Amino acid sequence: MSARPDAATATAATLVETAPAGPADPCCAAPLPVLGRDVTVPLVTGGEVTYAALDYAASAPALQRVWDDVAAYAPYYGSVHRGAGYLSQLSTDLFENSRATVAEFLDCRPGDQVVFTRSTTDSLNLLAATLPADCQVFVFETEHHASLLPWRDARVTYLNAPRTPGQAVATLERALADRDPYDPALVCVTGASNVTGELWPVKELAAAAHAHGARIVLDAAQLAPHHPVSVQDLDVDWIAFSGHKLYAPFGSGVLAGRADWLQDSEPYLAGGGASRKVARRADGGVDVEWHTTAARHEAGSPNVIGVYSIASACKALTEAGFDQLVARERHLIAKVRAGLAEVPEVRVLSLFGDDAPRVGVISFVVEGWNSSHFAAALSAEYGIGVRDGLFCAHPLVRTLLGSDPQDPGECGAPEAAPGERSLNAIRVSFGAGTPDEHVERFVGAVKELVRDGAQWKYRTEDGRCVPDRG
Repeated sequence: MSARPDAATATAATLVETAPAGPADPCCAAPLPVLGRDVTVPLVTGGEVTYAALDYAASAPALQRVWDDVAAYAPYYGSVHRGAGYLSQLSTDLFENSRATVAEFLDCRPGDQVVFTRSTTDSLNLLAATLPADCQVFVFETEHHASLLPWRDARVTYLNAPRTPGQAVATLERALADRDPYDPALVCVTGASNVTGELWPVKELAAAAHAHGARIVLDAAQLAPHHPVSVQDLDVDWIAFSGHKLYAPFGSGVLAGRADWLQDSEPYLAGGGASRKVARRADGGVDVEWHTTAARHEAGSPNVIGVYSIASACKALTEAGFDQLVARERHLIAKVRAGLAEVPEVRVLSLFGDDAPRVGVISFVVEGWNSSHFAAALSAEYGIGVRDGLFCAHPLVRTLLGSDPQDPGECGAPEAAPGERSLNAIRVSFGAGTPDEHVERFVGAVKELVRDGAQWKYRTEDGRCVPDRG
């Protein structure tokens, strides 16, 4: 790649300048500024209220810092890796500098590759496409569908849901001991559950995998926004995560880790950018030499805005200080859990028990309520956004609810009418941008709905519970 003009490099560096760090005392740490924090929404009962966004586990709002950085870059937007012009070369610098920023954020090893994708789902499907022949994949039934389903062309062993972190390690060790030691193997595990928020023993699972000659990929979609993630400390082979959960909702994701399987496989997508040389043969065919760098799996024009937004979010979270972010989130978790514990009708879902460390993701059911009805009332009557359903983790939620695996249920709301039992749950999730007032309003609303019932009538429409407006 040819050298970039000094002016372009300087401008790119200016666009990724760091912001001042947050306060030193975690007890005094304020929520990070996010877009939408002042948005008001109408209530079905009349009037408006500031929206309480408590669905971070699905998509977190954009950090204000990320939005500002993207806005500052937008006038300089240009093609990446393809243009001789100033803006193209600046954009290429920004794109590759972002790759370096993500590698630093993840504490990657020398020689690791950072491949930019569309999401965690895309990242894990990419990795699935690179598996060597005869590779066996081991995955717990507790995984999000993004990490449960991509392994269709491999031999897959699905492991039952463990009830303690130690049981998770023991279950994996037994399964790995029974495999053919000469065949390649991959373990896929989440870092933090998107249903319960509980942290998984990733480092111990990685040690078990490596002791049996297997590799391991970490689904960090719910972990990276809440905790520092180090490839080297956890000793994982790959990490996957999504920008839209990391306060950078601009359509990009990351697969980072060992280069060999990525280099030895055919490109995930064939096209420009992945190819280094293309020539016609005498017989009329085409010979292709593919890149051996991350570009091998980044065919097409890259999403430079999405990539830069991820890098901006990585910087913002690092500068804010994960010690402060974790301490503040634990404060919010304690508030929510204490409030829900005061409502006997509420049952919080958990695999590992009340004392398990977790991120700001809590799922629960309410006795006597259809979960979709409850979530609809929180939105329509209180301006609180949560999620209801099976959270694209159907086997796990069914296990936690104690239901038959054949019971009906969908990722979204079920067909059950308000008041009828439904195979789904309610999830409240929060993070670095959540003010105390939002979780306090949520706890108050839960108590009021359980005590007094909904103020409005609701009906099922297109599979969702909605206010009946007559």
